Amino acid sequence: MSAIADHALAEYPRECVGLVVLVAGVETYVPCKNVAATPAEHFVLSGRDYADAEDRGEIVALVHSHPGAPARPSMVDKAMCESSGIAQWVIVSLGVQHDGTIAIDDWCEFAPTGYVAPLIGRQFAHGTLDCYSIIRDWYRLERGVDLPDFERPDAWWDDGVSNLYLENFAKAGFVDVGQDADLQAGDVVLMQIRSKNGVPNHAGVYLGDGVLLHHMYGQLSGRTVWGGMWAHCLRTVLRYKGCES
Repeated sequence: MSAIADHALAEYPRECVGLVVLVAGVETYVPCKNVAATPAEHFVLSGRDYADAEDRGEIVALVHSHPGAPARPSMVDKAMCESSGIAQWVIVSLGVQHDGTIAIDDWCEFAPTGYVAPLIGRQFAHGTLDCYSIIRDWYRLERGVDLPDFERPDAWWDDGVSNLYLENFAKAGFVDVGQDADLQAGDVVLMQIRSKNGVPNHAGVYLGDGVLLHHMYGQLSGRTVWGGMWAHCLRTVLRYKGCES
């Protein structure tokens, strides 16, 4: 706990992230790099640091800090915990005290419980709760279909080369039925919104009756009326195999 506190204080106001590793029966805290584009708001664990920690021993816990926020898991934390494969998560909160110093406020430990973020009103965190995540969760909850997940680097749509939706839709079990297809409930609509790569970079599930379920960057997820600007941004329609007609 002392090593975790030191790391959290040293990284403030950025979120720290680290791993607790079991080596020869002894738990050791391994500080890692937060490589998020906005480290004061969330964390992204360096893949190299994770691999190095895994080489040292068994990873038994993931640790991160909440600067200026309570030590309780956010919706995003809970979702990441479920998908991480790590049995224990620890949050340490810290912030400005009455005397102006920065100090540790509280601690929290939690573990996977089968949590699934609500489809409506979920927070946005690219790669964890984003437009592809809501498609995966809808298909699992409504159709009993487990779609594969894909690594999604931050701002992949502006890197000049990536085209993740079109490169991966067939692996997820979808077929391209074209931009002019008559929409059916469960269809995935691919849209292009301010992508420097010139590729579809946003998607949602058509629910039928003119309603789209989607999760825009930086916003809460929700339903919206299909048409208008959304239809103008449409690039193609994907349909799960066996549902095409």
